[in-house]
Amino acid sequence: MGAPGSGTGESAGDRTAAASGPRDPVAVRSFIEGFTSLLTQAGFPRTPARIFVALLTSDSSRLTAAELAELLDTSPASVSGGVRYLIQVGLVTAEGEPGSRRQHYRMPTDVWDEIVRLRNRQFARWVTELREGVSALGADSPAGSRMAETVRYFDFLSAEMSGLLARWQELGAGADSAASGRDR
Repeated sequence: MGAPGSGTGESAGDRTAAASGPRDPVAVRSFIEGFTSLLTQAGFPRTPARIFVALLTSDSSRLTAAELAELLDTSPASVSGGVRYLIQVGLVTAEGEPGSRRQHYRMPTDVWDEIVRLRNRQFARWVTELREGVSALGADSPAGSRMAETVRYFDFLSAEMSGLLARWQELGAGADSAASGRDR
């Protein structure tokens, strides 16, 4: 049975598989659940993690709420809450369809960059708060000294992440240039 309102008689998974060759829906579902498990172990809420991974497995990175509910065998209400979370943290965008009230949810192509940037911003907020802790405890106290070391650690990570992202962008731009050179 197709996704509600799709009019195609095929599911979201079928359309994804048709675009790139045959896929085993059981293997895809197993991957979704396995990677979801890793994300939840890292602190990601379960339903948003399932939706995130489902979008990751879609060739278009774009699915409707009905397609997500069908693929994940979950309720539309669950999808709605999970998508709302993903939109709030900037990992998914909602796109309207001209002439329709239906929303498509899309994962940006640079989603991993965005995840690292989100984490880096979180580290920056921690550093600000930790610096206040150093002041409150006194930099010469054992606790203040440990906290100051933590500040240095997160400052280091933040600087390195910024550099890594910049190098990744350069690598991507180089790969794009090489690909366009081969296409000529």
